Amino acid sequence: MLSAINKWFTQRLELNEQSSKPSIELATAVLLYEVMRADHKFEQSEVNNYQAQLNKHFSLSQSDLTALCDLTKTEAEDAIDYQQFTRVLNNFYGPDEKRNVLDSLWSIAYADHELSPDEEYTIRKIADLLYIPHREFIQSKLASKSL
Repeated sequence: MLSAINKWFTQRLELNEQSSKPSIELATAVLLYEVMRADHKFEQSEVNNYQAQLNKHFSLSQSDLTALCDLTKTEAEDAIDYQQFTRVLNNFYGPDEKRNVLDSLWSIAYADHELSPDEEYTIRKIADLLYIPHREFIQSKLASKSL
C-alpha cells in the first residue's frame, strides 16, 4: 500500500525528487483536512464534503482520491505548521484560486451545519497565511453559511 501511495505521489502530484516541498494537490488537501479535524470530530458529512471539494479542485479518480486522503492524514499529523502548505498555494495560485480554496474551507466547516470556534480560528489562520483580505474572508463565510 505504501509503495502504491509513493508511486502515485511521484507520478500524479509531480513531486520534485530533490525538494521536500508538497505539491499543490497535497498542500490544498492538507489545509482542507486541517479544518475538518479542527473540532476533533470527523462527521461523515464533513468527510464527504472534504472529498467532494478535492474532486472539485483536482478531478481525481476514486483510487487517486483514496491515495491522496491517506497521504494527507500522514502529512497533516507530521506537520509543524500551516506555512509549508500555504507557501505552495501562494507560489502557484492567484487571488481567484486562493478564494476558491477559502470557499472550500468554509464549505467543510459548515458541512455538519455547525461552525465551531476552532474551525473558524483555523480558517482565519489559513486565510491570513494566504494573504486573503478580511473583506473576502467575511464574504466567503457569509456565502458558505447561506448554502
